[in-house]
Amino acid sequence: MRIPHYCKAVVCQAISYTVSARPILSAYCHCTSWQKLTYKNNNSQTTACPFIHTMHFDASAFTWTHPEPHESQLDFYDNLLKPYKRRYRCKTCGAGVASHNYNTNRVSIWGATLDRNENGKIVGWDIANPTDHQFYGTRMLGVNDDLTKWRGYQSNSDYLD
Repeated sequence: MRIPHYCKAVVCQAISYTVSARPILSAYCHCTSWQKLTYKNNNSQTTACPFIHTMHFDASAFTWTHPEPHESQLDFYDNLLKPYKRRYRCKTCGAGVASHNYNTNRVSIWGATLDRNENGKIVGWDIANPTDHQFYGTRMLGVNDDLTKWRGYQSNSDYLD
């Protein structure tokens, strides 16, 4: 990821953004909110994404760059359990792109939306690379890697083996 980073955030390329700082946090998130957001039932086969690569930035470092008015390409909804969190997705393809936490004034973006090189690798992986697993206590899938695992956020929860 270059700083600033320009990204066509979804497959349909209707949405784009830039970030102008390094992430405050880059982690794999196993929270139940994410599991529920990705839940689907296809022909009696229930699936959910077990975790997501999330990166947090100060809101001042994040800018939508697709043509204005930005809302013409974005759907948003507020989390019913956490009304201070607004999630954004593409109106064209429905892909989730980012969320804004108004309590912390941070924007979270999903690693899957970052630019990729011709080999499909995330550009600037050395900056975007996750450093730990958060909300690992509610995981759906165990992960055998060398990253630290935390019950919640690394800065304010218990370390898990």
